[in-house]
Amino acid sequence: MDHAAEAQRTDLMTITRHALNEQGRHPESRGDFTILLSHIVLGCKFVASAVNKAGLAKLIGLAKLIGLAGETNVQGEEQKKLDVLSNEVFVKALVSSGRTCVLVSEENEAAIFVDAPLRGKYCVCFDPLDGSSNIDYGVSIGTIFGIYMIKDKDNATLEDVLQPGTDMIAAGYCMYGSSCTACPKHWKRCKWLHP
Repeated sequence: MDHAAEAQRTDLMTITRHALNEQGRHPESRGDFTILLSHIVLGCKFVASAVNKAGLAKLIGLAKLIGLAGETNVQGEEQKKLDVLSNEVFVKALVSSGRTCVLVSEENEAAIFVDAPLRGKYCVCFDPLDGSSNIDYGVSIGTIFGIYMIKDKDNATLEDVLQPGTDMIAAGYCMYGSSCTACPKHWKRCKWLHP
Protein backbone atom coordinates (compact mmCIF):
# COMPACT_ATOMS: atom_id res chain seq x y z
CA MET A 1 0.00 0.00 0.00
CA ASP A 2 1.32 3.43 -0.96
CA HIS A 3 0.83 5.40 2.28
CA ALA A 4 2.07 8.64 0.72
CA ALA A 5 -0.62 8.41 -1.98
CA GLU A 6 -3.29 7.63 0.63
CA ALA A 7 -2.19 10.60 2.75
CA GLN A 8 -2.38 12.85 -0.31
CA ARG A 9 -6.00 11.86 -0.92
CA THR A 10 -6.99 12.73 2.65
CA ASP A 11 -5.07 15.99 2.81
CA LEU A 12 -8.07 18.11 1.80
CA MET A 13 -7.71 21.74 0.82
CA THR A 14 -10.79 23.63 1.97
CA ILE A 15 -11.49 27.26 1.17
CA THR A 16 -10.87 28.16 4.83
CA ARG A 17 -7.56 26.30 4.88
CA HIS A 18 -6.51 27.95 1.62
CA ALA A 19 -7.41 31.42 2.94
CA LEU A 20 -5.45 30.82 6.15
CA ASN A 21 -2.43 29.55 4.19
CA GLU A 22 -2.50 32.63 1.96
CA GLN A 23 -2.97 34.92 4.95
CA GLY A 24 0.15 33.41 6.51
CA ARG A 25 2.14 34.40 3.40
CA HIS A 26 1.26 38.07 3.97
CA PRO A 27 2.44 39.25 7.41
CA GLU A 28 0.71 42.62 6.92
CA SER A 29 -2.68 40.89 6.68
CA ARG A 30 -5.15 41.54 9.50
CA GLY A 31 -7.40 38.57 8.68
CA ASP A 32 -10.42 40.59 7.50
CA PHE A 33 -10.65 38.81 4.16
CA THR A 34 -10.26 35.39 5.82
CA ILE A 35 -13.09 36.21 8.23
CA LEU A 36 -15.31 37.34 5.35
CA LEU A 37 -14.63 34.12 3.43
CA SER A 38 -15.38 32.09 6.55
CA HIS A 39 -18.81 33.73 6.79
CA ILE A 40 -19.48 33.04 3.11
CA VAL A 41 -18.53 29.39 3.73
CA LEU A 42 -20.93 29.31 6.69
CA GLY A 43 -23.73 30.63 4.48
CA CYS A 44 -22.91 28.04 1.80
CA LYS A 45 -23.00 25.19 4.32
CA PHE A 46 -26.40 26.30 5.63
CA VAL A 47 -27.83 26.63 2.11
CA ALA A 48 -26.39 23.24 1.11
CA SER A 49 -28.16 21.68 4.08
CA ALA A 50 -31.44 23.42 3.21
CA VAL A 51 -31.19 22.27 -0.43
CA ASN A 52 -30.61 18.68 0.70
CA LYS A 53 -33.56 18.89 3.08
CA ALA A 54 -35.73 20.30 0.31
CA GLY A 55 -34.92 17.30 -1.88
CA LEU A 56 -35.95 14.97 0.95
CA ALA A 57 -38.99 17.12 1.81
CA LYS A 58 -40.29 16.77 -1.72
CA LEU A 59 -39.79 13.03 -1.57
CA ILE A 60 -41.75 12.49 1.65
CA GLY A 61 -44.42 15.12 1.02
CA LEU A 62 -43.30 18.01 3.22
CA ALA A 63 -43.58 21.47 1.69
CA LYS A 64 -41.91 23.85 4.14
CA LEU A 65 -38.79 24.38 2.02
CA ILE A 66 -40.11 23.91 -1.50
CA GLY A 67 -42.58 25.79 -3.63
CA LEU A 68 -43.12 29.43 -4.40
CA ALA A 69 -42.80 32.15 -1.79
CA GLY A 70 -45.37 34.40 -3.50
CA GLU A 71 -42.91 37.18 -4.42
CA THR A 72 -40.82 38.09 -7.45
CA ASN A 73 -37.17 39.10 -7.51
CA VAL A 74 -35.51 42.01 -9.32
CA GLN A 75 -35.47 40.11 -12.63
CA GLY A 76 -39.21 39.42 -12.37
CA GLU A 77 -38.70 35.73 -11.59
CA GLU A 78 -40.98 34.09 -9.06
CA GLN A 79 -39.10 33.52 -5.83
CA LYS A 80 -39.06 30.08 -4.33
CA LYS A 81 -39.03 29.55 -0.56
CA LEU A 82 -35.41 28.44 -0.80
CA ASP A 83 -34.52 31.70 -2.60
CA VAL A 84 -35.92 33.74 0.27
CA LEU A 85 -34.30 31.56 2.94
CA SER A 86 -30.92 31.56 1.18
CA ASN A 87 -30.99 35.34 0.80
CA GLU A 88 -31.77 35.84 4.49
CA VAL A 89 -28.97 33.47 5.46
CA PHE A 90 -26.38 35.22 3.31
CA VAL A 91 -27.40 38.73 4.34
CA LYS A 92 -27.19 37.80 8.04
CA ALA A 93 -23.90 35.90 7.61
CA LEU A 94 -22.29 38.75 5.69
CA VAL A 95 -23.48 41.51 8.03
CA SER A 96 -22.46 39.53 11.12
CA SER A 97 -18.94 39.13 9.72
CA GLY A 98 -18.34 42.81 10.50
CA ARG A 99 -16.31 43.00 7.27
CA THR A 100 -18.93 44.16 4.76
CA CYS A 101 -20.16 47.61 3.88
CA VAL A 102 -22.52 47.08 0.94
CA LEU A 103 -24.42 43.93 -0.07
CA VAL A 104 -26.01 43.47 -3.47
CA SER A 105 -28.28 40.46 -3.89
CA GLU A 106 -30.24 39.28 -6.90
CA GLU A 107 -33.17 38.86 -4.54
CA ASN A 108 -33.25 42.49 -3.35
CA GLU A 109 -34.29 45.48 -5.42
CA ALA A 110 -31.87 47.86 -3.68
CA ALA A 111 -28.36 47.50 -2.30
CA ILE A 112 -28.10 46.92 1.44
CA PHE A 113 -25.86 49.40 3.25
CA VAL A 114 -24.63 47.88 6.51
CA ASP A 115 -25.15 50.00 9.64
CA ALA A 116 -22.08 52.12 10.45
CA PRO A 117 -20.98 50.28 13.64
CA LEU A 118 -20.91 46.94 11.77
CA ARG A 119 -19.26 48.17 8.56
CA GLY A 120 -16.16 46.71 7.03
CA LYS A 121 -14.26 47.44 3.84
CA TYR A 122 -15.84 44.98 1.41
CA CYS A 123 -18.79 44.97 -0.98
CA VAL A 124 -20.24 41.55 -1.74
CA CYS A 125 -22.45 40.99 -4.79
CA PHE A 126 -24.21 37.64 -4.79
CA ASP A 127 -26.94 35.40 -6.09
CA PRO A 128 -27.75 33.31 -3.02
CA LEU A 129 -29.32 30.44 -4.96
CA ASP A 130 -28.63 30.60 -8.67
CA GLY A 131 -30.71 28.18 -10.72
CA SER A 132 -33.27 27.51 -7.99
CA SER A 133 -35.93 26.96 -10.65
CA ASN A 134 -34.01 23.77 -11.50
CA ILE A 135 -34.23 22.25 -8.02
CA ASP A 136 -37.34 20.25 -8.96
CA TYR A 137 -35.31 18.52 -11.69
CA GLY A 138 -32.25 17.54 -9.65
CA VAL A 139 -29.99 19.89 -11.63
CA SER A 140 -27.07 21.45 -9.80
CA ILE A 141 -27.67 24.89 -8.34
CA GLY A 142 -25.33 27.18 -6.46
CA THR A 143 -24.31 30.44 -4.88
CA ILE A 144 -22.39 33.01 -6.92
CA PHE A 145 -20.45 35.78 -5.21
CA GLY A 146 -18.05 38.57 -6.09
CA ILE A 147 -16.08 40.70 -3.63
CA TYR A 148 -14.92 44.29 -4.14
CA MET A 149 -13.00 46.65 -1.90
CA ILE A 150 -14.84 49.81 -0.81
CA LYS A 151 -12.84 53.01 -1.12
CA ASP A 152 -14.31 54.75 1.95
CA LYS A 153 -16.54 52.66 4.21
CA ASP A 154 -17.84 55.75 6.01
CA ASN A 155 -19.09 57.29 2.75
CA ALA A 156 -20.08 54.23 0.71
CA THR A 157 -22.28 54.85 -2.33
CA LEU A 158 -23.69 52.85 -5.21
CA GLU A 159 -20.63 53.91 -7.21
CA ASP A 160 -18.61 51.57 -4.98
CA VAL A 161 -20.73 48.71 -6.30
CA LEU A 162 -20.39 49.66 -9.95
CA GLN A 163 -16.71 48.81 -10.28
CA PRO A 164 -15.30 46.96 -13.28
CA GLY A 165 -14.70 43.24 -12.98
CA THR A 166 -10.96 43.83 -13.14
CA ASP A 167 -11.21 45.49 -9.69
CA MET A 168 -12.86 42.41 -8.16
CA ILE A 169 -10.60 40.91 -5.49
CA ALA A 170 -12.34 37.52 -5.35
CA ALA A 171 -15.21 35.62 -6.91
CA GLY A 172 -16.61 32.18 -6.34
CA TYR A 173 -19.31 29.65 -7.01
CA CYS A 174 -20.48 27.05 -4.52
CA MET A 175 -22.40 24.21 -6.15
CA TYR A 176 -25.24 22.32 -4.46
CA GLY A 177 -27.39 19.44 -5.55
CA SER A 178 -30.52 18.03 -4.05
CA SER A 179 -30.16 14.54 -2.67
CA CYS A 180 -32.44 11.72 -1.78
CA THR A 181 -31.91 10.01 1.53
CA ALA A 182 -34.53 7.52 2.57
CA CYS A 183 -35.20 5.55 5.69
CA PRO A 184 -36.95 2.15 5.58
CA LYS A 185 -40.30 3.84 6.29
CA HIS A 186 -40.07 5.60 2.91
CA TRP A 187 -38.44 2.89 0.79
CA LYS A 188 -41.67 2.20 -1.04
CA ARG A 189 -41.50 5.75 -2.40
CA CYS A 190 -37.84 5.24 -3.43
CA LYS A 191 -37.78 1.85 -5.09
CA TRP A 192 -35.22 3.16 -7.56
CA LEU A 193 -32.81 3.68 -4.65
CA HIS A 194 -33.03 0.06 -3.58
CA PRO A 195 -33.24 -2.28 -6.59
